[in-house]
Amino acid sequence: MNLPRRQFLHLAAGAAALPAFSRFARAQAYPTRPVHLVLTTTPGGPADVVARLMGQWLSERLGQPFVIENRPGAGSNIGTEAVVRAPADGYTLLLVATGNASNATLYEKLNFDFIQDITPVAGLIRGPFVMVVNASFPAKTIPEFIAYAKANPGKINLASGGTGFASHLSGELFKMMTGVNMVHVPYRGQSAAMTDLLGGQVQIMFDPVVSSLSHIQTGKLRPLAVTTSTRSEVLPDIPTVGDFLPGYEASIWFGVGAPRNTPSEIVDRLNKEINAGLTDPKIKSRFAELGGTTLPGSPADFGELIADETEKWGKVIKFAGIKAD
Repeated sequence: MNLPRRQFLHLAAGAAALPAFSRFARAQAYPTRPVHLVLTTTPGGPADVVARLMGQWLSERLGQPFVIENRPGAGSNIGTEAVVRAPADGYTLLLVATGNASNATLYEKLNFDFIQDITPVAGLIRGPFVMVVNASFPAKTIPEFIAYAKANPGKINLASGGTGFASHLSGELFKMMTGVNMVHVPYRGQSAAMTDLLGGQVQIMFDPVVSSLSHIQTGKLRPLAVTTSTRSEVLPDIPTVGDFLPGYEASIWFGVGAPRNTPSEIVDRLNKEINAGLTDPKIKSRFAELGGTTLPGSPADFGELIADETEKWGKVIKFAGIKAD
C-alpha cells in the first residue's frame, strides 16, 4: 500500500509518540494498589518514625496505602535483598539508610551490588550523631578528649550498637583522623550500649541526637560535639567535631530506593511527591524533633550521596580492618 508522504509522516510521528504517552499514562495511574516500603530494622526508632511519616504523606497524596514492612536481619541485607529481587514496578520500595552504603565494603560477599541494583528515588532526612561521654569523664571538650586519649592509650572504651553500625564507624573515623587508641565495645543495639554508658562501664559513644537528648538535658551525659558539618538545631550550643578536626563529618541519613529498572516516570513521580512532603511544616517539624534536616533533591542527587558515602565508609572500614560479625 502506498501512502502519501504527508500521511505517512503523520502516522509515523503518532506511532513514535505512543511509548511516551504510554509511560505518561502509567505514571499518572500509579499506584493502583498498596505499595510496600521495606525497612531493614525492627519496629521503633528513627527509621520507623521517618518511614511512617512519609508513608502516611504518600498514602494521602497518591490514594493508596503505603504499607511499612519491617524485615531486619543480617545487618540490613535481608530486607535489602528482598527489594532487589522484587518486581521493578514501583510497588516495593526500600528505606535506604547509612548502613546500605557501608555494607558494600563491610561484607565480603553479598548477593547484590547495592549501587547497581537499587534505583535512587529521593533523600528524606540527614542528622548528626552526638559524641557523648559519661558525666564523670574528665574531658569536657574535643581537644581535652584527644589529649586524654593520647595520654591513656587503650584505656577508653568506645561503645556502639554493633560492629559496622554507623555509630561504630563514626568513632573509627574519629580514631583514624586523630590517631587516638580507643577499644571498641560492640553491643546488641544502641539501647544496651546506652545503659552501660550511663553506668560508667564504657566511656564514650557516638549516638543519634534523639536518643541521647534526654540524658544530656538531665546532666547524665556530657555532649562534646555533634558529627555533622553544621551544628544541630536541637543542640545549638554544642560545637561540631569539624570545628576542631577539619574535614570530619558523619551522619545518619535515610532515603527511598526502588529495584533496578523501575520505570523513570514512576521514580520521578515518587520523587516529586516526596519532595513536596519535605516542605510540609508538620513533617519538617517532626524531622527536626529527631535532630535532623530534610534532604530534598533529585534522584541523581540522592544517588550521588549514596556513592559518596559508600566510598567514604569503605575507606574507614579498610583502614580499621573491620569485619562483619
